[in-house]
Amino acid sequence: MAISFKYWDDCLDPEDMQLMWADPHVSKEWVDAGEGPGQKVHLSRDPDGEAYLTQTEMMAVAAITVHRHFKSQLDPYMIGALAEIASGRRLFVDNYDRKTKEIKAGIMQVTIEVAQWLGRELGYKYYDIEEDANLLYWPFVNVYFGAAYAKWLFSCDDKERTEEFVVRAYKGGKKKAVHKSTSPIFQRYLYVKEALLSMRQPESFNDLTPNLLANSSSTEGQLIYWDSKVSEVDMDAMWSQSDVIKEWTKSGERRGNVRFSHDSKRRPYLSRVEVKEALAALAEVDCGHRAYTVSSVDDLYNPFASMYFGAAYLGWLSQYEGRERSHEFIVQAYLGGPENVSLQETGPFWNKFLEALRLYQDPKKYASPCC
Repeated sequence: MAISFKYWDDCLDPEDMQLMWADPHVSKEWVDAGEGPGQKVHLSRDPDGEAYLTQTEMMAVAAITVHRHFKSQLDPYMIGALAEIASGRRLFVDNYDRKTKEIKAGIMQVTIEVAQWLGRELGYKYYDIEEDANLLYWPFVNVYFGAAYAKWLFSCDDKERTEEFVVRAYKGGKKKAVHKSTSPIFQRYLYVKEALLSMRQPESFNDLTPNLLANSSSTEGQLIYWDSKVSEVDMDAMWSQSDVIKEWTKSGERRGNVRFSHDSKRRPYLSRVEVKEALAALAEVDCGHRAYTVSSVDDLYNPFASMYFGAAYLGWLSQYEGRERSHEFIVQAYLGGPENVSLQETGPFWNKFLEALRLYQDPKKYASPCC
């Protein structure tokens, strides 16, 4: 055993702990067990002292994870059933794979190597385990990477896979997914999934999932999907770009559910490819400054709207006080305010801008006619 915790609070972020308490099934189970809000919640233990998640807790974690990261892409009951057949919902169980010489860890039996590969190659960076691999034992972290791997299996080798293939490949290995030796795995999976469905119907999650947005600590927490912020027309424009298609396809994105990238602190950001192609699309938009409307601050979290008004402001700065301004003045005025442009105050902004500009291969190609 690599690591162990005594309380849920030791392996959950405060926000996730609030979401667990927000689930009426979980809160009832915890209160019935003598736990109380504001106090540390004990992890359940089997007779041998091993920590595990109850089925109620497991389904809450699965539902939150799917709703947050894989909405309309994965079934939380599938994740719950996979956890059952993978580890018996045990938190700290390790299994050594003699063939790959890797250790499968935690609820979903995810290896550190697979989790790191999912982050580096497919963009699953909501949790950063590069510096602290023990995070993989946290329930939400482990389920996140397990679900990401299951999602990848659905389209591995450029083929659309069935649920049976994914389940058998997840537990028995991709090469044995169609071998008779993994057939019992799928039969057990179906039995467990049916049991979970009989225990808790899908509509019972309706009391929980809306709280994902209501309880988010900031607007950043709501920036999960491009599609929730960007119009269908703008999304079609992004999908029409070959570089975007390549990047999004590599990350396992699908039309209707394209995730924003997140850094190690879970802050959403745009890749350089996304920035360039969004600007290219905006270059085709009229410059009347009416293509996007802003009725609240939240509207500015739409990447297209933010860039659009940013470009409009750059255009205004280019003629500040009735004079045609240089690019150096425009950049410094944009970042430091037009009234503060000076060598000492805003000069460093221009140098940083030039450094960033070098990261883009052909900035002139994406220049907006507004500027």
